[in-house]
Amino acid sequence: QVQLVESGGGLVQPGGSLSVSCAASGFSLSTYVMSWYRQAPGKERELVATSPIGSASANYGDSVKGRFTISRDNAKNTVYLQMNSLKPEDTAVYFCNARRIFFGSKIEYWGQGTQVTVSS
Repeated sequence: QVQLVESGGGLVQPGGSLSVSCAASGFSLSTYVMSWYRQAPGKERELVATSPIGSASANYGDSVKGRFTISRDNAKNTVYLQMNSLKPEDTAVYFCNARRIFFGSKIEYWGQGTQVTVSS
């Protein structure tokens, strides 16, 4: 059964750090582009960070560049998002996404999301 399960969300004070994880099962994420998205109440889902397949550099949304780092451990089949210097506007549900093109068709999976709240 294909699953993406996020964990590690919670409440953190402004300026603090938090790391969220996304564990994949039922497929190998080493052959997928892995991304983190977030969605705040009343707002559209926003791309936060993308980890390409192989050794290509990660990409980040402008609002998190320099503060967030995406990484993957293919052996553990897990992708991570390290969030530093958190701001109240980073408050959102964070979703893990896996996608690839297979014989011309897009295959895509989503996790259920984990809540991150930045507040004093």
